[in-house]
Amino acid sequence: MNWESVIGLEVHLQLATRSKIFSGSATTFGAEPNTQASAVDLAMPGMLPVLNAEAVHYAVKFGLGIGAEIGKRSIFDRKNYFYPDSPKGYQISQFEAPIVGEGRFEISLPDGSTRSIGITRAHLEEDAGKSLHEDYHGQSGIDLNRAGTPLLEIVSEPDIRNATEAVAYLKALHSLVTYLEISDGNMAEGSMRCDINISLRAQGSTTLGTRAEIKNVNSFRFVEKAIQHEIERQADILEDGGTIVQETRLYDAERDETRPMRSKEVANDYRYFPEPDLLPVVIDDAYIADIQRTLPELPTTKRHRFAEVYGLSNYDANVLADTRPLADYFEVVVGACNDAKIAANWVQVELLGQLNREQTSLAQCPVPAADLGGLIARILDGSISGKIAKQVFEAMWQGEGSADAIIEARGLKQVSDSGALEGIITEVIAGHPEQVQQFLEADEGRRKKLTGFFVGQVMKASKGQANPQMVNELLAKKLV
Repeated sequence: MNWESVIGLEVHLQLATRSKIFSGSATTFGAEPNTQASAVDLAMPGMLPVLNAEAVHYAVKFGLGIGAEIGKRSIFDRKNYFYPDSPKGYQISQFEAPIVGEGRFEISLPDGSTRSIGITRAHLEEDAGKSLHEDYHGQSGIDLNRAGTPLLEIVSEPDIRNATEAVAYLKALHSLVTYLEISDGNMAEGSMRCDINISLRAQGSTTLGTRAEIKNVNSFRFVEKAIQHEIERQADILEDGGTIVQETRLYDAERDETRPMRSKEVANDYRYFPEPDLLPVVIDDAYIADIQRTLPELPTTKRHRFAEVYGLSNYDANVLADTRPLADYFEVVVGACNDAKIAANWVQVELLGQLNREQTSLAQCPVPAADLGGLIARILDGSISGKIAKQVFEAMWQGEGSADAIIEARGLKQVSDSGALEGIITEVIAGHPEQVQQFLEADEGRRKKLTGFFVGQVMKASKGQANPQMVNELLAKKLV
């Protein structure tokens, strides 16, 4: 039987506030265990939560970024469960009245098409601590540094149909939240974690199947592999006449499989009730309008502008608009050289390639955007060839200065003097009489190859500094 997968994602996004959502404790990643947990975080008797206003600001900013309905009156609730890394015995979250309501989110797929994914809601809540199982000789350690870190849980509609769409959705979400500067989205550090709800149904059916939830997947690659495995697992069970158990599962990356953790809870299991120690959050139109005015140009809008204004392909526009720093860098390069297509090629191939080889980030890039634009300008005005430009770029990367300074210091300026080039060409032709004769007797296809030979010899004789376009033009006149 042909099966259709129905997938919804719950993304837990750590907000980039300086302190926790209900206490003044720091949220710095990597601190020594239990050094960033106050009496509030530890749930000591008599300690009361105080809401971090910046977390509310960030949540509203996200809601506006996806065009969602903003809850002008939202309420915090207690979600009751007991885990060792949750000192209260409950989590302060939002259930009935979240801060962000329904919205929609456009994603770009690898084939160039786009899809709109529904967002059910996004609500504020506190993170739990972390259980540590290594090096404790059969016991577990508890680090409560993360307890109370502000989370925005973003719940999608079950609109996703396969692993490719799921990864595209997560990448687009990552791009959005970093553009908005509400989270660093660092999945390796747990700033962005994903729960996957997945079920199968017969192709063409509108009835949803029983779903399983895969908890806390923390990389795009693992999301893709976990979904693919779970689809195969559920399909095998259904095709053997079995039934899917509603449960929570864990993805084991080493074995590339999902395995059961516990039976899947439903809302009633958590015994939600309003948090008695926190007042409702009430915001007005003026507050929302103030945040709206601070929104940057968002990734989708920027991609469309890059394609329309700069004439870039959808692929190039998607790559260059992926992160706000890269998009800003690209636009400075374009401003310096006035050729968007060549700038796009240099940024994607040379710059990103070098960053990848050096395993460094754009923030540590030693070549300022204006300087890269200046290098491209020297290609465009014929001062240097594309081949020489790569040598200059390498020198710029090593800190030898601007393109103009390096070209001058190394004597790399392209030879565009027709008299000088004619002299070199005459010597090359005189030195290769056999190839000249072959050229004169050859058909058009063979002549193109031989022309390439002569161009190569001229470039070699000029130490790569001859203007290739002029060389081709002069050879066409000489080889007759």
